[in-house]
Amino acid sequence: MEKGSHSTAAAASTSNPTAFSFISKGWREVRDSADADLRLMKDRANSFKNLAATFDREIENLIQSATPTFSVPAIRQSSEIDFMKKLQPKISEFRRVYSAPEISRKVMEKWGPRAKLGIDLSRIRSAIVAELDETEEEDMLGIMEFNKFRKGRRLRFTEDGQFGDWEPIRALKTRLREFDKKNSSVEIFGGFKNSEFVEKVKSSLKSICKDPQESKEVPPLDVPELLAYLVRQSGPFLDQFGVRRDICDKIVESLCSKRKNQLVLRSLADGEPPTLDSDKINDELDLRIASVLQSTGHCYEGGFWTDFTKHDVSDGKRHVAIVTTASLPWMTGTAVNPLFRAAYLAKSAKQKVTLLVPWLCKSDQELVYLSSLIFSSPEEQENYIRNWLEERTGFEADFKISFYPGKFSKERRSIIPAGDTSQFIPSKDADICILEEPEHLNWYHHGKRWTDKFNHVVGVVHTNYLEYIKREKNGALQAFLVKHINNWVTRAYCHKVLRLSAATQDLPKSVICNVHGVNPKFLKIGGKVAEERELGQQAFSKGAYFLGKMVWAKGYKELIDLLAKHKNDLEGFKLDVYGNGEDAHEVQSTAKRLNLNLNFLKGRDHADDSLHGYKVFINPSVSDVLCTATAEALAMGKFVVCADHPSNEFFRSFPNCLTYKTSEDFVAKVKEAMTKEPQPLTPEQMYNLSWEAATQRFVEYSELDRVLNSEHDPAKVRPNGKIIAKSLSMPNFSEMVDGGLAFAHYCLTGNELLRLCTGAIPGTRDYDKQHCKDLRLLPPQVENPIYGL
Repeated sequence: MEKGSHSTAAAASTSNPTAFSFISKGWREVRDSADADLRLMKDRANSFKNLAATFDREIENLIQSATPTFSVPAIRQSSEIDFMKKLQPKISEFRRVYSAPEISRKVMEKWGPRAKLGIDLSRIRSAIVAELDETEEEDMLGIMEFNKFRKGRRLRFTEDGQFGDWEPIRALKTRLREFDKKNSSVEIFGGFKNSEFVEKVKSSLKSICKDPQESKEVPPLDVPELLAYLVRQSGPFLDQFGVRRDICDKIVESLCSKRKNQLVLRSLADGEPPTLDSDKINDELDLRIASVLQSTGHCYEGGFWTDFTKHDVSDGKRHVAIVTTASLPWMTGTAVNPLFRAAYLAKSAKQKVTLLVPWLCKSDQELVYLSSLIFSSPEEQENYIRNWLEERTGFEADFKISFYPGKFSKERRSIIPAGDTSQFIPSKDADICILEEPEHLNWYHHGKRWTDKFNHVVGVVHTNYLEYIKREKNGALQAFLVKHINNWVTRAYCHKVLRLSAATQDLPKSVICNVHGVNPKFLKIGGKVAEERELGQQAFSKGAYFLGKMVWAKGYKELIDLLAKHKNDLEGFKLDVYGNGEDAHEVQSTAKRLNLNLNFLKGRDHADDSLHGYKVFINPSVSDVLCTATAEALAMGKFVVCADHPSNEFFRSFPNCLTYKTSEDFVAKVKEAMTKEPQPLTPEQMYNLSWEAATQRFVEYSELDRVLNSEHDPAKVRPNGKIIAKSLSMPNFSEMVDGGLAFAHYCLTGNELLRLCTGAIPGTRDYDKQHCKDLRLLPPQVENPIYGL
């Protein structure tokens, strides 16, 4: 019994050290594990603290960058503020997410021996991008306590389940409060435009839409770009088939959709509103094609019939040459209006002006001018022209007057140029050319192409030739042919065409604008009439009158028809008629046969004193393009009774202009004018009738201001300052077609038989010996068979 108990005690004594050793070893392992856990937690806490400090520095830099260091243009500032408003951080959302009590529990659950510390940055990004309402700040309070056990350490929560006020969280919270105080878009984003982020965005946009010229290698043209260029250059050709220009622009815009997107990106990068128009797309297309051609080394030097050798301004002044089809003392619109245009263009002293008028031999002068006004030399006629002009303008105009050979056509009642008219403008002065009646001047033109010799050619259409031709025998057929010939020559020889009214033929490259004024003498007469009326004096002592060249087409047919139809309605109405012309005898005999109350008198100047006393001017003509006599009558303060016709569109805004649509309406307007008094003209109305206003309109609508101010002709300057030098770098389809038309016209007009068949005066391809004698010219040279040489 003892032996057994002894053995049991011995075993127990032997096992006790083993048990205590095992327990001690277990406690050491627990202690070491706890120490390792605590070290790991400290490392994790330090890592989180460093991350918070880094975030704190970024916020501090953002706050410091809020004040702008320099001023920028308003357009860029506003656009960048709008752009950054979309990225405005919502700090309250960040606080709401990371200050919740649950975050402490989630963080501690992840803090284990194998846990990895991380912050959900996607929530920060969502807080910056998403536009959510700010919420009230919640207290970020937590208590972290570590209670050491006797044989180990254990992590536990307090009863409220939150962390203690940990230093990194407290610092982050403080910084967030400071940042929230400066959360104004004006304070932050006024200077945020200078930040590195915005500059990187801009540089990225610019790199995307980098210009072809800035890149080392220019990419080749793709098929849509080639098709867009072909469609745009084929615009005049497609117009003949009824395809309008706006349709062509839409096609080009759709084909250039890729370039359009790049233009939008470039506009954003430059701080400009992303607005595009067809002109900008066309300019970009030109630049694109020109850059590709330039990269290949190609330079277009013109075709067989194209000459790019233009006038170079060497003396600092531009030269304007005005070529017309008539001259004083022939009192016609194409003689008077170009003369005033030359005077007022030269008055500005910005450019030198030359007026080129036809010279007629003595035999032709007797057919056109009055018998008492026959000139033996060009100098004598030039003195007459200058004296006449100075009497009416009141100033001495400084411009040159030159002459070219011409012959009078009885059938056409007009002067036809003889020889090459362009050669009478020296090459050193061949800069800008104004063709008065371009279709008339070029019907039988056989010489240098105007657009090759001059930098800019403007045509001014004075006469509605189709209306005159329709009145002749086989008029419809002739009008059809003349219409297409006019289109041909104006397109081949002009860069721009101005039509005085819609009564003219619709020509290529044309716009409608009244670029004529009235003689200043008529405005003075109108001012005198207004003064007499203010003093209570009777300004008008006579009734109605009509003035015009006595040919049927100048309104005499319409006048006699109206008076004959309403002879009873206008009983007692008397009309004085002033005029001379080829149809004078026939007109007077017809009026006498119909027993009309018309008093025919010889033609005279509209400013003559004998015409001042008339109150009403009657003008029933519908063949005029823009009746100069109508404008002069309005300037003198008279009533004007005229037809409701496109030629009178400009005058409708004047209260003294009474237009009629029917013959019955004509009777009513005449009676109204005879019983009432005209209104005095306002200063604005007088200015609109003046040559100063007409010259301003001419410079604008003819694009003369752009040409005179351009230093890079024929290049086109983009709004950003870049020059698109396209004329000498690539062919233009429209110019090639125009050149082909000019070459064909040159060949046809060189054949004397074809000239005679189309109504040309015999011997007008070259000037004759009498012209050589009068103008002291050399005999015409034998022409070179190659066009333009």
